[in-house]
Amino acid sequence: MCVCVCVLSVRFTSCIAFFNILNELNDYAGQREVVAEEMGHRVYGELMRYSHDLKTERKMHLQEGRKAQQYLDMCWKQMDNSKKKFERECREAEKAQQSYERLDNDTNATKADVEKAKQQLNLRTHMADENKNEYAAQLQNFNGEQHKHYYIVIPQIYKQLQEMDERRTIKLSECYKGFADSERKVIPIISKCLEGMILAAKSVDEHRDSQLVIDCFKSGFEPPGDFPFEDYSQNIYRTISDGTISTPKQEGMRIDSKTTVGKAKGKLWLFGKKPKGPALEDFSHLPPEQRRKKLQQRIDELNRELQKETDQKDALIKMKDVYEKNPQMGDPGSLQPKLAETMSNMDRLRMEIHKNEAWLSEVEGKVAARSDRRHSSDINHLVTQGRESPEGSYTDDANQEVRGPPQQHAHPNEFDDEFEDDDPLPAIGHCKAIYPFDGHNEGTLAMKEGEILYIIEEDKGDGWTRARRHNGEEGYVPTSYIDVTLEKNSKGS
Repeated sequence: MCVCVCVLSVRFTSCIAFFNILNELNDYAGQREVVAEEMGHRVYGELMRYSHDLKTERKMHLQEGRKAQQYLDMCWKQMDNSKKKFERECREAEKAQQSYERLDNDTNATKADVEKAKQQLNLRTHMADENKNEYAAQLQNFNGEQHKHYYIVIPQIYKQLQEMDERRTIKLSECYKGFADSERKVIPIISKCLEGMILAAKSVDEHRDSQLVIDCFKSGFEPPGDFPFEDYSQNIYRTISDGTISTPKQEGMRIDSKTTVGKAKGKLWLFGKKPKGPALEDFSHLPPEQRRKKLQQRIDELNRELQKETDQKDALIKMKDVYEKNPQMGDPGSLQPKLAETMSNMDRLRMEIHKNEAWLSEVEGKVAARSDRRHSSDINHLVTQGRESPEGSYTDDANQEVRGPPQQHAHPNEFDDEFEDDDPLPAIGHCKAIYPFDGHNEGTLAMKEGEILYIIEEDKGDGWTRARRHNGEEGYVPTSYIDVTLEKNSKGS
């Protein structure tokens, strides 16, 4: 049934439209890659290079400003030092003037002391004049440098910074234009892709799809005929022949249950338990983790069979050696057919092991890749392949017998029994929904934020966890949407 569904789905107009939309999305994604490359080379790369050049130029201008400020500070220090020195020499000259006047007015002072005080006064006066001239020169120089600093040097640096920022703004506008141009180039192709998607959507024919489902899954059952009236009162009223209500039993009205069941064998019965589809040899109908377990289990079984065949071959070889050494115990040639059969079985088992190991390597690679992008992938994608049943449960039993339709004389409650699934899986823990989930996809389970669910199957690496509500409803929920708490010896509801 799984193979039939897969083949039938390819013929659905909705599936064909979806396939065409995927092709258009592929072209659409290619155009987005073109835009991304243009952004990387023409916009982002150019901005990074230009930003580096601007940083270097800005650093140079700021260094020039610091050097100009340091030079102005040095000129101020020199002027301030000359000012302080001139002030100090003036005080010393005043002291010398006072000392000379005091000695000159003192009648007891000798002429030599007066002359010495006069010489000291002249020396201090001369030094004060020299410091006055130096202070005036330094003051004039500082005033000139200060005027030059605030009216020439600093304005020039600010002008250079302003020009640099204006060039940066112009470069940004050019990059904006480049981004718009790269988007404008792909708009015609993207428009064609969108038009193709619209045409694919319009090509969906719901009546044709419904007819395909009817043609593939029609049961072939014939409606049962009317039951004849069986008159059990004929033995009582044998004498009354005309008034007896009796309906002759027509052979054509009889229903051969064996024939009906025989015709219905292998058919799909809507109200019965749905038969599980035949399992594929490589278990590709199962989810990755379950497929890996099945393949590993088959490889282990094949290895055990190969070991048995190897032991049997060794035993046959030893027995053949014994027969060759002791012909009276048996004919060595009689063991040759059995030995050849054993060797053939060993070759067959080795080929099977190699084939299954190749499938196992493939699925392990897929499981590892899916586990790496488990938190980066869209959580609302379709449920993993293999969930072909409407309830979202996996089909593990590949050899389950297909059940026939219910018998015509079945009890009215028999349909209710057919709807009942196998025994529910035991709960291994519980979880709390962190975020709400709509559960529109087939096999998923809708949940509300804060809702408590039972865990009946852990995440196998595909990003989904199987859960059950208190009312028995089961399905898969995103693992990243729930807070899982595993418990020991927990029971389902």
